[in-house]
Amino acid sequence: MSRDFLAARQTVPMSAHLVAVMGRGVVAPGEPVITADDLGFSRGDGCFDSARVITESDGSARVVNLGEHLDRLDASAAALDITGPPRAEWERLVSDALESWTTPGEAVLKLVLTRGSEWSPEAGPLALLTITEKPSRPAAQAGPRGIPRALRAVTLSSGHPSDAFKDAPWLLGGIKTLSYVGNVAAAREARRRGADDAILVSTDGYAMDGPTSGLIVVSDGVMRTPPTGDTGILASVTVDEILSAAAESGMQTRIELIPAGDLRTADGVWLVSSGRGPSPIVELDGEPISVDEDLAARVAAMGGFGTA
Repeated sequence: MSRDFLAARQTVPMSAHLVAVMGRGVVAPGEPVITADDLGFSRGDGCFDSARVITESDGSARVVNLGEHLDRLDASAAALDITGPPRAEWERLVSDALESWTTPGEAVLKLVLTRGSEWSPEAGPLALLTITEKPSRPAAQAGPRGIPRALRAVTLSSGHPSDAFKDAPWLLGGIKTLSYVGNVAAAREARRRGADDAILVSTDGYAMDGPTSGLIVVSDGVMRTPPTGDTGILASVTVDEILSAAAESGMQTRIELIPAGDLRTADGVWLVSSGRGPSPIVELDGEPISVDEDLAARVAAMGGFGTA
């Protein structure tokens, strides 16, 4: 079974890309959209959110769970004390961008909000979005039953205990800020070690999440995910969707700290993101771990990917 999953791991370069700026709409390729003094660029002082875009057979495009992603963006902006555009203006900008998006298949929408110009603060925050095509995979490389591609992962230390963000809101735990270099560095370290992604482990021994994804673990028929809040883990729209669907199907679900050792004995482990979906982990720290195809297909379908 792992051989079938691993056959889906090859990717191809992205091609199509679109940018739209609040107050300007969709801009031409190469048109400047950000100044050198923008605090999001110079200090990472801003936030973002990402969502899945699907182009239907009739050519129309839609965003999956846009409302939930805008809710999370609003929460991030509030934590940063940035007053962003009203919800209706974000929705209008997304709608305008989707009307201009003609690339078939799937894409990723990124919503970006920065504090704006350091030298001209009266201009207010900068709000923009991008839509980027997801690489399509030939049928021969697709995972069984449409399951998102399998990943080889390594465990990396998060550098802090599982309750590091308790009573410390200035640490911005659970906020999707533009200060993402630590996440990128962790993903790069995973690749340096010959893996596709990483699972971060707290200094007190609990599996947290991935650099850009949430974590789901199924053991003895129980689906678990780590809590947000004190852990600093970002709430995942797709993880919440999968847990809700699992509960509706009769599967027991729990939000609790997960000892890192449980990853190696679980029925299945997934790193979950809105763009990639629930990707099953088939190798951890160089050792294979089991993934049941039927279970993987069920989890994929719960998140709106693949077929059960």
